[in-house]
Amino acid sequence: SAWSGAGSGCSAYIAKPSWQTDSGCSRRTIADVSAVADPNTGVAVYDSYAYLGASGWLVFGGTSVASPIVASVYALAGNGATINNGAYPYSHSGSLFDVISGSNGSCAGSYLCTAGAGYDGPTGLGTPNGTAGF
Repeated sequence: SAWSGAGSGCSAYIAKPSWQTDSGCSRRTIADVSAVADPNTGVAVYDSYAYLGASGWLVFGGTSVASPIVASVYALAGNGATINNGAYPYSHSGSLFDVISGSNGSCAGSYLCTAGAGYDGPTGLGTPNGTAGF
């Protein structure tokens, strides 16, 4: 499910790349893929030092977790030397897990803020489901 605190939207500066075909943004739509945004259901990390007064097993989510996960899936896919832009997941979206529920609550009903089948703002094309989408 898309996390209520996820970001989404249209870039104010970056031109829309040819592989993004959604019509709701005249410039680049922000999310391509997503992973583990919700810090309440994210990944468990053991911290032997106090983080904000807590140590032991803690749960983290958001961009700080999602970015290295997506980067590691790209690395495991082994296509890094041949992929020079973000188009690859768009031509392999059937290999991703499409997130079809949830909303970040910022723009009532629009695909830019509500998850649904195919591309949407909060989750992009979906989450990693193995390496084939990368």
